[in-house]
Amino acid sequence: MACLDVVHTTTYRYRHKIPLGPHRLMLRPRETRELRLLAHVLSISPTATVTWAHDVAGNAVATAVFDGLTDHLVIESRATVELTAPAWPVFAIATSAAQYPFVYAADEWTDLGALTVPQYYDPDGRLSRWVEDFVMARPTDTLSLLKDISNGVFTHISYQSRDDEGTQSPIETLDRRWGSCRDFAVLLAEAARTLGLGSRIVSGYLSDVEGSLIGSAGSGSTHAWVEIFVPGAGWIAFDPTNRSVGSQNLIPVAVGRDIHHLVPVSGSYSGRPGALCDLAVGVVVRLAAQDHATAMEDRVEATAM
Repeated sequence: MACLDVVHTTTYRYRHKIPLGPHRLMLRPRETRELRLLAHVLSISPTATVTWAHDVAGNAVATAVFDGLTDHLVIESRATVELTAPAWPVFAIATSAAQYPFVYAADEWTDLGALTVPQYYDPDGRLSRWVEDFVMARPTDTLSLLKDISNGVFTHISYQSRDDEGTQSPIETLDRRWGSCRDFAVLLAEAARTLGLGSRIVSGYLSDVEGSLIGSAGSGSTHAWVEIFVPGAGWIAFDPTNRSVGSQNLIPVAVGRDIHHLVPVSGSYSGRPGALCDLAVGVVVRLAAQDHATAMEDRVEATAM
């Protein structure tokens, strides 16, 4: 179990005072069986009227409405979460789904809907052929197959952090053989869908207190991974960027069919072209004060021994 503080700050600077349109914010960590949200505070300058709602996927979405002119916009999200996901999870996969291929129950098909349908055009079937290389036999162990595909993304694609907006299509990622964590996630989600499996993309944060994982270097950023639905076990998290299974180091904020639906901050302003002169994003994930003190005590005791 770990108690963590997450600070996500987005800062816009404008060359002159301009009116801001409504902004859509997806910044509140998503509570799960393995994540407990202990506190969350959203601070915005200039002052805004904030309303909250849940979208179709159950994500908490805030809408900020502004009044007046401003030459800046600072949005800071502070959260304290408790993670209880095990390092070596055991998944209670239903007998009917233990071997791939399997068939979802009728109700599952209905509810999964578009999450089982490929979202990217692949007229030549290149992605399908790439995925088929991991299917050694039919039937084959479902969890092992999904691990192999996730590991295959890690093995075949080189990780490169990318600050510019946008996400590569799966075919672009396969051709370029490099991508960011969001490119890895899109490729894995689409690969699972070509096998008829329900998958969704998750946006959130990576807990990397020891600094040993990929995707949290530099000034910090959001992270992306995939959840695949397997009957009995439910949604299983796969982080192809770090070749991991389960949610031990993952702090989800939002889930969705398409990564473009998961932008943390989006909005508009009115003004002359080029009014925006600077945009900075910073993410810090660290042990909460109490957990940090406990870790230090344990370290001192271990040294004394």
